[in-house]
Amino acid sequence: MTTDFQERARRLRNALEPVAAGVYFAPEAHAAYEELGFAGSPVTHEGAARPEMTAYFTSRGACMGDVPGEVVAAFGCFNPKAVVPAVEKGRQIADRETILAAREKGATAMLARVLGDQPDGLARVTELLRRGADVARWEAHPIYGGLRSLGFPGTPLGDLWRAADLLREHRGDSHVVIWAVGGVDAVEILLLTEQWWGLPARAYAPTRGWAVSDMDAGFERLEKRGLMTGDEKLTDAGRAFREEIEVRTDELERSVLDALGDDLDELLSYLDPWSEAVVAAKSYPKRIAGIYNVGGGPHFGSGLTIDTAAEKYENKA
Repeated sequence: MTTDFQERARRLRNALEPVAAGVYFAPEAHAAYEELGFAGSPVTHEGAARPEMTAYFTSRGACMGDVPGEVVAAFGCFNPKAVVPAVEKGRQIADRETILAAREKGATAMLARVLGDQPDGLARVTELLRRGADVARWEAHPIYGGLRSLGFPGTPLGDLWRAADLLREHRGDSHVVIWAVGGVDAVEILLLTEQWWGLPARAYAPTRGWAVSDMDAGFERLEKRGLMTGDEKLTDAGRAFREEIEVRTDELERSVLDALGDDLDELLSYLDPWSEAVVAAKSYPKRIAGIYNVGGGPHFGSGLTIDTAAEKYENKA
């Protein structure tokens, strides 16, 4: 079973996600990008409008500077063949400052619609989130570092959103660090994560730009390592290894959790209902929100590697 620390780390992750990442689904954000000349959302699923990827890559990566798509591909799990041309196109539509302003406008307008201009606890939540963000580690966290370079907008909801986005992206950067040094590539971590989340095989990886041939090769590599079966099912070894990735990601957030201390429960008492409200307002997909509350496997925090997980569970595949 998970430790108390891991439970706290994941509760914070879950509560932050819709508040910070609603900017990718909110109609206000799509409208702000369309005003600049980007295309609108290509599809609505479960009531939430999905991101248009040119605007997505260009806006999310802009915090790191006026950088090419090869740098934006540091997000980790997207196919660079999709990222690079999207960013090249996006830079022709809007410069860095313009799209960053549109991103902030969309995010804060969504929060104002869902929560109101001055939700109860706003100042306290922002204070606590900033406390956590101020002690988060900088090393190997490019998106977090890029967001820090922007400062804070100086408006109540803007500061709340920036603090939430800082912590959300910090964990995301931590996750990329862990799976990369853990020995899997972008395709492999997606294929492992799908079934660890409880999704069918190949349900999520295509949304990150990977082709059938990429996934075919990824499954073959994972099968050779004992992490997938021949019929593309997650083995016990694969589940244990994927959980270990999450455990180590939790650990890289320890400075944040230590800084929040006993105030985490107070923070979550506000963030949890706010996130639920964002999902209910169709500004974050319900299905994806549910994914963040699942996962886990037969092994937690053991120090497993790809090879030791496969060896330990090889007779259970």
